[in-house]
Amino acid sequence: MRKLLIYLKDYKKESVLAPLFKMLEAIFELFVPLVMSAVIDVGIKNSDKPYIIKMCLVLVALGIIGLVCSITAQYFAAKAACGFATKLRHSLFDHIQSLSFSEMDAIGTSTLITRMTSDINQVQNGVNMTLRLFLRSPFVVFGSMIMAFTISIKAAMIFVIAIPLLSLVVFGIMYMSIPLYKNVQSNLDDVLRITHENLTGSRVIRAFHKEDNEIEQFENSNNSLSKLQIYVGKISALMNPITYTIINIAIVALIWTGAIQVNIGNISQGNVVALVNYMSQILVELVKLANLIVLINKAIACGNRVESVFEINSSLIEPEKPAVVGEKLPETVVSFDHVSLKYKNSSQDSLTDITFDVKRGETIGIIGGTGSGKSSLVNMLPRFYDYTGGQLKIDGIDVKDYAVDDLRNKIGVVMQKAVLFKGTIRENLKWGNPDASDADLMEALETAQAAEVVQGKENGLDAEVAQGGKNFSGGQKQRLTIARALVRKPEILILDDSASALDYATDAALRKAIRDMKNSPTVFIVSQRAASILYADKIIVLDDGKMAGIGTHTELLENCPVYQEIYYSQFPKERKEA
Repeated sequence: MRKLLIYLKDYKKESVLAPLFKMLEAIFELFVPLVMSAVIDVGIKNSDKPYIIKMCLVLVALGIIGLVCSITAQYFAAKAACGFATKLRHSLFDHIQSLSFSEMDAIGTSTLITRMTSDINQVQNGVNMTLRLFLRSPFVVFGSMIMAFTISIKAAMIFVIAIPLLSLVVFGIMYMSIPLYKNVQSNLDDVLRITHENLTGSRVIRAFHKEDNEIEQFENSNNSLSKLQIYVGKISALMNPITYTIINIAIVALIWTGAIQVNIGNISQGNVVALVNYMSQILVELVKLANLIVLINKAIACGNRVESVFEINSSLIEPEKPAVVGEKLPETVVSFDHVSLKYKNSSQDSLTDITFDVKRGETIGIIGGTGSGKSSLVNMLPRFYDYTGGQLKIDGIDVKDYAVDDLRNKIGVVMQKAVLFKGTIRENLKWGNPDASDADLMEALETAQAAEVVQGKENGLDAEVAQGGKNFSGGQKQRLTIARALVRKPEILILDDSASALDYATDAALRKAIRDMKNSPTVFIVSQRAASILYADKIIVLDDGKMAGIGTHTELLENCPVYQEIYYSQFPKERKEA
C-alpha cells in the first residue's frame, strides 16, 4: 500500500491543507464546552441575559467558522483523493497493457476488473477519510483530555483511564478484522468471475440448458461472500456497544466525581457540564475513529491487492538497444528455427521444433486439429507470447531484439474473436492507423468485403457501433476487424481463423482481394477450413504442437496423412473419386 502513495505527490498541498483545516475545526469545537460552562456559571447563575445572548452569538460564530473550515478541508481532501485515484487507475491500466498474454492469462480478467474498479474506489475512500479524520479525531480526543485537566485534575484522571481502554477495543478489533477483509475481497473476485462468465456466455448457457447449474454456482459463491461479510460485520459491530459502554461508565463516574467536587467547592456546575461535553466529544470522535479504522483496513487490503498487480513483471522485456531494420530488406521475411513454446506454469511444450522460412509476399496457410497450436504459432510473431526455445526472426532480426512497438507496427493481426469497440465505424477502423483518410478506410473496407456493411448504414463511416459490436452480425464484425487490420497496410498480415463466419464465396473474394493488394503483404491464414488455404504458397500442418507436414496443397495431399484426413473429412466426394 505504501508504494501507492507516490500518486499523492502532486497533491502535497491538498494533503497538508485538508488535515490542517480539520484541526482548526477541532480547535474551535474544543472551545464550545468552555463557552457553555461560562453561560451556566455566569449568565444563568447571575440571570445576566445580555451575557447569555453574547455567549450564544459566540457559539454561533464558532459553529460558522468550524463549518467553513470543515467544508474547506473536505474540498481539499476530495480533490487529493480523486486525483490520487485517477492517477492510480491510469498507471494500473498502463501497467496491465504492458503485460504479455502469459501474465494476463495467469491473473484473469475478473481479478483485473475488480482491481481497476472496486479496489481503487475503496482506496480512494480510504485516502479521503484519512485526510479528513485521521488527525482530527485523535486531536479532539487528546485535546478534550488536556482541557479536562485545566478544569479538574482529579476528574481528568477518568479520561486517562477511559481513553486507553477505548483504544484497546478499537485497535484490537482492527487487528482481528484486517485479514478477514482480505478474504472478503478474494471472495468478491470469485463472484465477479462467475458473473462475468455468465454474462459473456449467456447464449451458451441457454443453449445447453444450464441456467439452474449456473444459478446454483452463483448462489454458493454469493452466499459464501455474504457469510464472510456478516462474520466480519459482527466483529466490527462489537465496537460501538463496547465503546458506548465504556464511555457511559466514564460519564457516570465523571458526574459522581463532579458532584462531590462541586459540593466541596472545588469546581462549578458549569465545569461539570463542560467535562461531560468533553467526554461526549471523545465518544463521538472515537466512534468516528473506529469507523475510519474499518474503512482504512478495507483500503489497505484493497491497496495491497492493487499493489500486487504492479509487482507482476511482464515477461515481455524490451531490448536495451532495439534493432533497426536496414533499407535493404532480406528476401526471407519470417524464419522459424527449431522454435518451441511453453506456456507459463505448463509442464510441457505447446509447440515443439517448428522450422520453416517465409519469403516476402507469400501466403502461408496453417491448419490442424483443435489444440494443435495454430494460434500459438502466429501469436509468437507480434510477441503476444515469447518463444521459449530455438529462434524466431523477422526480416533477419530476432523478434526479441525489436522494440515492441516497432515490431507490432509491421504486423496486422485479426484475432479469432472479432471485437469492436463502442463508438463509430470510423473510430474503430482508425485503430489500425489514426492518420488514415476516408479513402484509405474505404479501400480497406472494399478489400475486406465490408464496404456493403458501411454503405448499408444510414451514417456510413459515422454509424454507431454498440459495445462489443452487438449491433453487427458475426460475419460483419469479422469483416470490419479485417478492414481495421488492413488500414495499417502491414508488412505481415495474420488472419487467425478470422473468416469462420463468412460464407465460402465471401471468403474466396476476401482472399483474392488480399492477394491483389498493392503493398503485397506476407499473409498467414489460420483456418479450420481446407478450402481457405488451398491456394496458399505453403501450408503448414500441425498435429499436437508439432509440424506434421509443410508444402503446397498437392504435395500434402500426396504425402501428409494428417492433411489428408482433414481435407477428405471436408471433401468426402473427392476421396471416393480418388
